[in-house]
Amino acid sequence: MIPLTFAAIGCGSRVSTYAKLICSLPQKSKIVACADPKPERLELMSKITGDSSMLTFPGADELLAQGKLADVMIIGTQDAFHAEPCIKAMELGYDVLMEKPIATNFPEVIRLEQEAKRLGRRVLICHVLRYTPFYGKIKSLLEAGTIGEITSINAIEGVGPFHQAHSYVRGHWSVSGKSSPMIIAKSCHDMDIISWLVDSKCEQVASFGSLSYFNSEHAPDGAPARCTDRCPVALDCPYDAHRYLTTERKWLKMVFKGGVDAPDAEVLEWLRTSPWGRCVYHCDNDAVDRQTVNMSFANNVTATFTMSAFDVGRSLEVRGTKGILSAGSVTKRITEHDIVVTDHFTGENTTYDLTPESGEYVGHGGGDQGLVEALHDEWAKPDSATMRSSIQRSVESHAMGFAAEQARVTKQVVSLDEFIEENRC
Repeated sequence: MIPLTFAAIGCGSRVSTYAKLICSLPQKSKIVACADPKPERLELMSKITGDSSMLTFPGADELLAQGKLADVMIIGTQDAFHAEPCIKAMELGYDVLMEKPIATNFPEVIRLEQEAKRLGRRVLICHVLRYTPFYGKIKSLLEAGTIGEITSINAIEGVGPFHQAHSYVRGHWSVSGKSSPMIIAKSCHDMDIISWLVDSKCEQVASFGSLSYFNSEHAPDGAPARCTDRCPVALDCPYDAHRYLTTERKWLKMVFKGGVDAPDAEVLEWLRTSPWGRCVYHCDNDAVDRQTVNMSFANNVTATFTMSAFDVGRSLEVRGTKGILSAGSVTKRITEHDIVVTDHFTGENTTYDLTPESGEYVGHGGGDQGLVEALHDEWAKPDSATMRSSIQRSVESHAMGFAAEQARVTKQVVSLDEFIEENRC
């Protein structure tokens, strides 16, 4: 087996996670170069690989100026900066592994698909949920006809109240114009899974939602702009930034180097000036905190998806002509099983339980590890479009998400065909 070689542009938490997994499979893959403007990230990548010959660069331009150094370029920059390094890498002969979402606007998604086709390059999108044991089992049950023909799907993603506050009120994805709409930034995974399970062309989308809670109308009396400015309700506020010192300290690893292990005084000083020290009711955020999407497909399946800041975990119901498949966090909480299939006619329940994930890579339900383990086989497929999460397959689910945002804003039902054509370059 000839290992795939990788270079990386943007070495934040997602790429460093992939790097650890890639290095755990030396017979299949190897990282040979990386670029990031933050020296500490390059140091971490060098530590992860343990390879003194790995090349490091302070930016994408410097890495790309070297020509083609590897088989595959990993694009792990912030969402708004995916397109240009991706195109330059493809022009140099790289295939690409790209963190989701593909881009922060749909015309750019189409542009990247067209450039990949023009240049004959393979582009795989990190829709890691497709590579999890959980969704893989659901897909196999549906394909086996366990519930007959699929008639409808109801999917829910509970972001989690503090996660919403950390990432979409105070954090990098709080302002849609600087990142992407919430339905893309957080839930393009879910649009992709629905598209994958239905396995048919989405035809129409409608959507409703708003930012209704994390705003000044809900600010407690006397709440200052920053939690560190002696907020009178700090002890009772579930979003008080001082929780980064205690129960919510895990979030610091994403935004404050060394913050998880830093002295409290150092974290407190950081909170006094960082975006994560702001009152969640006095931020500049516009990302929605709840949204519902209705979809219809060419095979007559209908689907609904709800994203809510005020729930935790993903839940799924798939209704078919023979039975109902229920799965995810609600099913687990009620039945203690991961997946339950109920027969319409006998009333019998068949349950399925998956081995709990353990170790460092439990995030995304084992999807990160599943993705990396699948890379070598995915790249060996004769037709790049058939890769499990190829850019060709991912365009439609991105279209569903961006069309949903247009539907939400305009309060109109959006035709996917028309939406895609309107956005072609």
